[in-house]
Amino acid sequence: MAAADAPSARTSVASQFFSEEESGSDGRSTSERVVDLLNQAALISSDSKITLLRQVQELIINKDPTLLDNFLDEIIAFQADKSIEVRKFVVGFIEEACKRDIELLLKLIANLNMLLKDENVNVVKKAILTMTQLYRVALQWMVKSRVLSELQEACWELITSMASDILLLLDSDNDGIRTHAIKFVEGLIITLSPRGADSDVPKRHEGDISLEKVPRDHPYIKYTALWEEGRAALEQLLKFMVHPAISSINLTAALGSLATIARQRPMFMAEVIQAYETLHANLPPTLAKSQVSSVRKNLKLHLLSILRHPSSGDFQPQITTLLVDLGTQQAEIARSMPSPRDARKRPRDEPDATLKKMKIEPPEDDEDKDLEPAAVAVPKAPGQSGVPSDTDITAEFLQPLLTPENVANLVLISMVYLPEAMPASFQATYTPVESAGTEVQIKHLARLMATQMTAAGLGPGVEQTKHLKEEPKEEKTSKPESVVIKRRLSALAQGQAISVLGAQGSATTLLEEEAPQTKRRPEPIIPAPQPRLVGAGGRKKVFRLGDVLKPLTETQVEKLKLGAVKRILRAERAVACSGAAQARVKILASLVTHLEVPLKSEVLAFILEDVRSRLDLAFAWLFQEYNSHLSRFPEGNLERYDQCLIGLLAGLQEKPDQKDGIFTKVVLEAPLITESALEVIRKYCEDESRTYLGMSTLRDLIFKRPSRQFQYLHVLLDLSSHEKDKVRQQALLFIKRMYEKDQLREYVEKFALNYLQLLVHPNPPSVLFGADKDTEVAAPWTEETIKQCLYLYLALLPHNHKLIHELASVYTEAIADIKRTVLRVIEQPIRGMGMNSPELLLLVENCPKGAETLVTRCLHSLTDKVPPSPELVKRVRDLYHKRLPDVRFLIPVLNGLEKKEVIQALPKLIKLNPIVVKEVFNRLLGTQHGDGSSAVSPLNPGELLIALHNIDSSKCDMKSIIKATNLCFAERNVYTSEVLAVVMQQLMEQSPLPMLLMRTVIQALTMYPRLGGFVMNILSRLIMKQVWKHPKVWEGFLKCCQRTKPQSFPVLLQLPPQLAAVFDKCPELREPLLSHVRAHPHQQAHIRSTMAILEASTRQDPDSHEGPPGEVREWGGPVPPPGEAPKRPNEEDPKGKSLPAPPSDPPTDLGGADLEPPPIFISIPEDEESSGGGGSPLTPLWTPPRTPPHRRAPPIG
Repeated sequence: MAAADAPSARTSVASQFFSEEESGSDGRSTSERVVDLLNQAALISSDSKITLLRQVQELIINKDPTLLDNFLDEIIAFQADKSIEVRKFVVGFIEEACKRDIELLLKLIANLNMLLKDENVNVVKKAILTMTQLYRVALQWMVKSRVLSELQEACWELITSMASDILLLLDSDNDGIRTHAIKFVEGLIITLSPRGADSDVPKRHEGDISLEKVPRDHPYIKYTALWEEGRAALEQLLKFMVHPAISSINLTAALGSLATIARQRPMFMAEVIQAYETLHANLPPTLAKSQVSSVRKNLKLHLLSILRHPSSGDFQPQITTLLVDLGTQQAEIARSMPSPRDARKRPRDEPDATLKKMKIEPPEDDEDKDLEPAAVAVPKAPGQSGVPSDTDITAEFLQPLLTPENVANLVLISMVYLPEAMPASFQATYTPVESAGTEVQIKHLARLMATQMTAAGLGPGVEQTKHLKEEPKEEKTSKPESVVIKRRLSALAQGQAISVLGAQGSATTLLEEEAPQTKRRPEPIIPAPQPRLVGAGGRKKVFRLGDVLKPLTETQVEKLKLGAVKRILRAERAVACSGAAQARVKILASLVTHLEVPLKSEVLAFILEDVRSRLDLAFAWLFQEYNSHLSRFPEGNLERYDQCLIGLLAGLQEKPDQKDGIFTKVVLEAPLITESALEVIRKYCEDESRTYLGMSTLRDLIFKRPSRQFQYLHVLLDLSSHEKDKVRQQALLFIKRMYEKDQLREYVEKFALNYLQLLVHPNPPSVLFGADKDTEVAAPWTEETIKQCLYLYLALLPHNHKLIHELASVYTEAIADIKRTVLRVIEQPIRGMGMNSPELLLLVENCPKGAETLVTRCLHSLTDKVPPSPELVKRVRDLYHKRLPDVRFLIPVLNGLEKKEVIQALPKLIKLNPIVVKEVFNRLLGTQHGDGSSAVSPLNPGELLIALHNIDSSKCDMKSIIKATNLCFAERNVYTSEVLAVVMQQLMEQSPLPMLLMRTVIQALTMYPRLGGFVMNILSRLIMKQVWKHPKVWEGFLKCCQRTKPQSFPVLLQLPPQLAAVFDKCPELREPLLSHVRAHPHQQAHIRSTMAILEASTRQDPDSHEGPPGEVREWGGPVPPPGEAPKRPNEEDPKGKSLPAPPSDPPTDLGGADLEPPPIFISIPEDEESSGGGGSPLTPLWTPPRTPPHRRAPPIG
């Protein structure tokens, strides 16, 4: 029983059913049953229609193929059915019918072409699968037919066209269609390429036709054309697989197809391996993490399957490296290596199984032999030929360049372009490189880079290919420019009768328009029309609202809109009570973005009425406008968003109270600050009452929005030269804080230096007056415009001392007005730098030519209140002695120089401008501030005056020296009587005597009359020094004697030999001196020679009056004899008589009490100025001897 059931188990259910029915009692034939089933299928519309049609297919194909031709049109008529499954059945039926009887392909190929262009995706996919099978069958049929009819040729052309259409479907929008197209291309490539001895062909496909079975001398099927089509299809598939937007499903299918091609056609193994390398280096960025893992797993499996192939020996290094990168263990790779003896050889002379099933006439012997050519030369793929690919050429070029240094540089450069977060695809695909640095790994790296470069159209390989393409080539089959699925209106919907139409059929016309040919293509079988169902009645009129309504005018529409918006806004409180405030804000913000400007103004005014409570609505509106801009990007503009932001900021600017910082909050929360909004912020900062708040907002923008921080910083920098002092000072404070930030420091400094450089222009540039372009204007420089260029620079100078050199270079090129202003404003910044600044010392050391005045001004500013540092003194001294011998450089550092240096410089110093000389003496005397707080001078006042007396007249004119001494005498607080006494005493001891000695003595006596006695002592000592031998001093001696008479008479009496010369120059002294002598008769015996001179002179003068001998004249007593000092006035003599007081003639300001020659002093008490006595409290060094009273000289006469 089981044995009996076995054959029936192998037959189909329908076959068993019909077998039973055939032997049944109804006695109907197979043809009658087919007719009955077709009628039932035409009447029903349920899923059972498919069942009935499958029964018909079983009957006419498997049971009784002779009926196939009879019922072909009836079954094909179902291709116009609305059911997708029915249309898919028709496609499958066409495949089975053509496999049963290949000649039916001539009738059915046009219908299959129409179904290939069906509007439903599933029908198209079924048609692609059918074409995958029928293409091989059709090619085998054409090859076996040595003589082709015109209809056969037209059929093959349509099949070729359909194959091209399916190639275009690789770029279809549907993922499934693309996947089926990939499988078709796989079969097409295998069919249109020759098998080799090492081709790994599955057993079920061993009988399939391939290119080596195509005779090279076939009259119609051209071997070379088929080979080119196969190669073009492979290129299409390779390009498709490495496309960056490929989906995961398509990529998986393409990987499998390429692996199959590599195994069955080893000639293409090089291209497949290269494609795998490209994919491994450039995984599509659209893949998810799980998809990346799946693709890598598939790639690994396919590489292992290729590695097992005997022909993979030449590509084992590349495959092995790829497998290692994919994380494959070495043991697994070793197991997959082909053994040397694994060379399988399969017989290729088996009869084609498919041909056995075809109902064709037995071919003649010569045709059978033509199907199996004895020796067919297998074309070599480019990978196996001597011509290397683009990637190979570029890889060979890169390999020697991949030195460790170059690779390290590449890594460092690429670090800049790495994303912040690790991409998921990289994280999923990364595997550590085990063989880093080896030759194999370097070669693999070169191939990876070559793959990337070739894909980008770079490298020597690409260049060489371009060069080769420029050479003349054979004309190739044209390829479509764009890949689109062309949809056409199906003629099946017309419901035409089942018949074979002529060339005027619509579908045929469409096909002929697609590819105009001289031969007529096969025509489709057009189904008959189905009767329409009678409806319930005729057409009814459709109600349209527009027919009964009248359009509103524009004014009415605007009025209604405004009213609606106002009602929505007034409903704020009611909505808030209902708890839907947040929803209202969102809806209102979305609504406002679609309104016109007048309505937006209404909403803006509503927000500004109570900004504090409606700030959420303002932000929602602002962000909604920005979102609308992004949705239209890049075509959209920022106009609406800009209007919204400016409206809010301008409205807030008009609000008087801004203590809560709403303006700042709006600015900081805004998604984008436009140029117009930045101008509003600038005006806000220019308001003196809001300067701090506005600049604080700018500061926050600078720090919180780094992408445009320099744009915001530029506004703040512009304000640093603002005309309003408060705005400018506030801006400078903020900028000085930002200058401490490294990322802003360079920009701020560059801005300051750019403004400083404007000073080199002869006229102020227009940028200072708000112009955009830097051009000069006719207006001259003013102090205000000059300062405008200096404000920011001078604020930064104490923080960056290196900037001082820029000022020096600008100063040398500037005009005089600018230089004067710079010298006036530079004082405070220079003091802020301090004299220990290395850059300032460097400027002093390398003083640029033309900047001497600037450097001198800097030195004065530094040393005006504090003494110069030793380092500063050293730099100035070196500058003076080595480069610029201008004595003015020494003035600021005089107090730091040595005494010798100051004395050497005095001749040059006192020849300067009187004002400058005054400053020099103020510094040396410590009187420039009147408080004596300056540093100790290298010369004390006395030494300074002495140095002035000792100046060589050949180095300096006497007039300048006299002026300098006058400056000293003008400082009475410094040059006291004690100081002058010491000066005169030291000058008198010099040899030769200074020329201005007596002038100084006279001036000192004029300033301090109490020094009369001291001056007499000086005169006496000068007689001992033979003062008459020094003409200038002798002249001053005489003048001093004239001014100090009668105190000087005792001194003159010490000049018997020169007394006549005295009277020659000063004759007016004769009478007073003679009177003085006669008044002291006791001294006449000691000065007889003097008396002779006096009396001789008197005799020559008849008008002279001579007193009696011994008469006490005006001085009240005789002149004391030699060796005896004259008595003091009112001094009692030994006999008890008092001497008469001196006459009232002598001037009282010369210290009349000191008539005797004063002693010489060496020390001066400090309290002289405070002592009120007329007598000198100085300690005497030498006193003339007094004559005893009893030795009185006889009277003269």
